[in-house]
Order: sequence, then structure tokens, then C-alpha cells
Amino acid sequence: MSVTVVGSIAFDAVQTPHGGRERMLGGAAVHFALAAAFFDEVRVVGPVGDDFGDDEYAVLRGRGVNTDDIEHVEGGKTFFWSGVYHENMNSRDTLETDLNVFETFEPKLSQASRDADVVFLANILPELQLNVRRQCERAKFVALDSMDLWINIAHEALVAAISAVDCVILNDSEVELFTGEREVVAGARKIMQHGPRAMVVKLGRYGAALVTPDDSFWVPAYPVDFVADPTGAGDSFAGGFVGCVAAHGGDASIDVLKLAMAYGTAIASFNVEEFGTERVARLTGPEIVERVEELQRMASFDAPGVALKG
Repeated sequence: MSVTVVGSIAFDAVQTPHGGRERMLGGAAVHFALAAAFFDEVRVVGPVGDDFGDDEYAVLRGRGVNTDDIEHVEGGKTFFWSGVYHENMNSRDTLETDLNVFETFEPKLSQASRDADVVFLANILPELQLNVRRQCERAKFVALDSMDLWINIAHEALVAAISAVDCVILNDSEVELFTGEREVVAGARKIMQHGPRAMVVKLGRYGAALVTPDDSFWVPAYPVDFVADPTGAGDSFAGGFVGCVAAHGGDASIDVLKLAMAYGTAIASFNVEEFGTERVARLTGPEIVERVEELQRMASFDAPGVALKG
């Protein structure tokens, strides 16, 4: 199965309580692709400027990611973001956002990208997400990510995009903003009334929830010893999740989706241990499997019953 991801390719500058980087490879499409490439062929669609060079391409190609549809805008500069994380690492302040070539991005998909079996629409304008979805007519499974900005200023367009996909991935605060529901499952099922057959709700350091019309499944975050930088963790999760579905032929059965949750969680746990793409770029398959097995052990138990009063 082939996977196409459409989204941002960026340079990030990050400061956390444990250090920082003045310039590191980032962007939703990059973090997603590095994770999903463990499972299948991945094609990246996104724009870059003249400052995106051989070293950056080497990170992607080193994982086997197909970069043919990365659009090089001559004379332009690559999307840049800088931010500072607070002590608890759950909140951050954005210092600078320079959209640069991303501001006028119009996705240009090759026939190979349009023919993908699985598609991930990373966080871009909902109108662009819907346009890409309509081009990828053969896709068996399409997932979408978004953000509070589009919920606030492009709600109708976002609803239209959501209605055209199989799975939506949002964090808990975005679900509440979208639906007004504080309860995760109730909010997720409200969003699913627009058409998706599954909803993933990211809960940060508490893990993630999978919600379908008839079931819900929760996976805890993997307990890492050290968090250096949370940047890109959500997109790494999405890459592992969607990549696992692709490895199962686009099958979105509940059992496959539950397994995909574990793989997404495991890869995201490696992402946060170092800055940017540093850890995932040299990650190995056996390391991922080991953490998935540990998550399976953590999330299940076999214990004797106990007699309760009353």
C-alpha cells in the first residue's frame, strides 16, 4: 500500500526547559512521513524554499520517503516557526510564525500521489484538504488533522472536509471547541455524525482515545524517562497510526485501529526524547515493536476477583 501526506515542511526553532535548537527540520508532513515510512511507501506533498537543501532531503530519503512531490519554490523561503515550552511541557508560547512559501501553497499531486491507497491530510486549510481528498479517488482510508484556528474561522469548510474522510485526529481541546462537549467520547461521536467512521482524540501526556460508533478504546502514553521536546509528537503519532492501517491494506476494522493506536503512541514516545526529528530519524523497527509490546503489557491485566460488600 502507498501513503500520501499533504502538509507543512518547515524549519523550527525551539526552546524547552532542557535546551533548544535554533534551526531544526520540522513540519507536520515531515514528522508524519518519518513515522509512516516504517510501514509502507510514503510520498510527501508540500512546498520548500531555496533554504531547504541536501541535508534536509537526506533525512527523508534516508528513511525511504519519496520526495518527488516536494515543490521547490525558487527564490522562496521554507515555512519557519519558533516557540518556547513551559516547565510542564504541556503549554508553549509561539514567538514567530513565518509562512513564507506555505502561505500560497496549492497542493500539486503527481498521478502516483493521487493513486495512493491511504492519505493523510495534515493541518492545512480545510478547502485544500477537501480539494486533495477529491483528487485521491482510489484511497481506501483517509485521515485528517486540523487545529483551533480552522474551527474558529473556517468551520463550514472544515465540516465539509471532515465529511469526506474516514478518520479525524484532533486533541481534546479541539474536540471541545468544535462541539461544545467536555466529555471526549460524546464530543468525538458528535464529530462523527458528519461522516467519519472513526475518531482519534489526542490527550497529550495522558495518551489517546479511539472512538467509533459502537466502541471506544484508550491507550496510555508511553512513560518515557525524559522529555526533551514535544514538537511533532502529534504528527509522529499520526504517522504511526495511519502507517499501521496502510500496512493492513487500508483495513479500518476496530482491531486494526486499536493496534494502530499502540504503534502511533510508541513512535510518538521516541519523538519527544530528543529535539525535532533527531530520534525518529535513527529509530529502528525492533525498538518500536518493543515499546508496542510493553504498551500491550501495561494496558492489560489478569488478576483474581474480589468479593465486594453490598
